[in-house]
Amino acid sequence: MEKMLIMDKINLGIYEKALPNRLDINEKLKLAKKIGFNQLEISIDESDEKLNRLTNGFSKKLLKAQIDNDMRVRTMCLSGHRKYPFGSNDEQIRKKSLDIMQKALEFADINSIKIIQLAGYDVYYEKSNNETKKYFIENLFKAVDFASKYGVILAFETMETEFMDTVEKAMEYVNLVDSPYLGIYPDIGNLKNASVKYNEDVVKDLKKGKGHIFAAHLKETNPGIYRDMQFGSGGHTEYERCIKELKNQKVQIYTGEFWDHGEENYKEIIKNSYEFLSEKLK
Repeated sequence: MEKMLIMDKINLGIYEKALPNRLDINEKLKLAKKIGFNQLEISIDESDEKLNRLTNGFSKKLLKAQIDNDMRVRTMCLSGHRKYPFGSNDEQIRKKSLDIMQKALEFADINSIKIIQLAGYDVYYEKSNNETKKYFIENLFKAVDFASKYGVILAFETMETEFMDTVEKAMEYVNLVDSPYLGIYPDIGNLKNASVKYNEDVVKDLKKGKGHIFAAHLKETNPGIYRDMQFGSGGHTEYERCIKELKNQKVQIYTGEFWDHGEENYKEIIKNSYEFLSEKLK
């Protein structure tokens, strides 16, 4: 009975980078669980430290940590493609992007990670053009084919650049690929910034992804500010309206996205963030 009651609850996760990097993975899982989060979202960013996780045995260490701490990692934020994007003009970088994708899927398979969040960029450090978009589409098809063999979902994050800053834009690629293994994992803070930029209603945009949204990032933003704000600090993210729409779409996995900056009171910040988001999800 207890297990069934737990499954009735909304799944609220915490972004790994909200926890001090000096903590090891066991300490991170233990702290997140103690505060009340249901899961931790693992980060594979563009740093060598995080990318090396795909090849240095960390996947097995994470699996053991999940078991030892009775705390799950159900999603991965794969932002390593910022440095090695699908759409790069450099063929070697494109090959590297697919290698990262393959290894990330193997990592996810070992750890029973259900969703890999993809950054919605064709390129980040290069100039976007028709060629980068063409390469992006070619490699996206390959990536989704890889994912289908592992039974892992790839889902776009809505970003801060115009290439994919709305659900509507993400859906262009979801519809193009037309696979159950590609969907959207939007960031409602980024979406609010886009709604102000384009003078479009954020909930109207979320509705355009109905049936294809698998999870959502909850993040505090303001016009032109996309990160490093604490929850409840005066941002304009429309939590209540967005969460209501997402719940109507049967979305039940949410991740609080915020960052640790070496604060001594990091436990208090994390606890306050948990309480803020839990209240919004009621």
